[in-house]
Amino acid sequence: MTFSILAHSARAGYADYAVMFPPAMWMFGWLTRVFAQVTFFALIGQLLGSQEQVRFLLIGNVVLIAVMHTMIAAASTTAERSLGTLPLLVAAPATHVTVFLGRGLCWMVSGVLSATVALVVVAPLFGVALPWPRVLLFAPLTLLVAASTYLFATFLASLLLRMLAIRSVITHLAWLLLTAFCGVVVPLTFWPLWIQRAAELLPLTHGLEAIRALLDGAPLDTLVPLIAAEAAVGAGWLLAAILGFHQFVETGRRDGSLEYS
Repeated sequence: MTFSILAHSARAGYADYAVMFPPAMWMFGWLTRVFAQVTFFALIGQLLGSQEQVRFLLIGNVVLIAVMHTMIAAASTTAERSLGTLPLLVAAPATHVTVFLGRGLCWMVSGVLSATVALVVVAPLFGVALPWPRVLLFAPLTLLVAASTYLFATFLASLLLRMLAIRSVITHLAWLLLTAFCGVVVPLTFWPLWIQRAAELLPLTHGLEAIRALLDGAPLDTLVPLIAAEAAVGAGWLLAAILGFHQFVETGRRDGSLEYS
C-alpha cells in the first residue's frame, strides 16, 4: 500500500511539473539555462588561466544543477497546504509522510537528467576529459546526491509548511548554502575547520567528492566510504523530515491550524 501511495503521489507531482515544464520548454528553455550556467563557471576557470580550475568549476556546477533543481521540491511540496488538501492527507489512514516524499520525485529525476546532459555536452567544449567507461557511473552517483538533497529538501518542506510566504526565499538560501560550503566553487579545505565539519552533515559534500574522484580516475574502492557517507547523510535528513512532519501535524491537530493557507 505504501508503494501505491508513493506512486500516486509521484504521478500527481509529475502532473504539476509537466504544466511548468512541458517538453519543449524543458529542452529549449531549461536546458539552455543549464548550459549557460555551467559554461559561465567554466569560463571563469579559463580566465584564471588554469585547466584544473576549469575542470573543478565545471564538474562542481554540473552536479549543482541536479541539486538546484531538486531543492525546488522544498517549495513545491508545501502546495498541499495552499491548495487546502493538507487536512485530507492528515485524516487519511495512510501516513502523510509517504505522500510528501512522492510529491517532488519528478524534480529529482529531472535534475539528474539535466546534470548528465550538461556534462556530456559542455565538458568536451572545454577539453574536460570524461574517462570511459567509468563516466557511466556519473548518473548513478548524481542520483545518490540528488536523493540525499531531496530528503534534505523534504525536511525543509516540513518547516516551510509553517511559513508559506517565504518558502521560495528559504529554498534559494538553502541551495546557496550548499553551493558555498560543499565544495562546488572552492575546495572544502578553503573553509575553517568548523565549517568543514558542518558541511559534512549536508547533502552534496561527500557525493560531489566521490564524483570528482570517479572522473579523476581514482580506484573505485576508494569511492565506497564517500558513497556510504552520502547515503548516511541522506538517511539522517529523512529521519529529520519524518520528525518534522510529525511535529507539524501533531501541533496542527491540537490547535486546529491545519486549514487553508
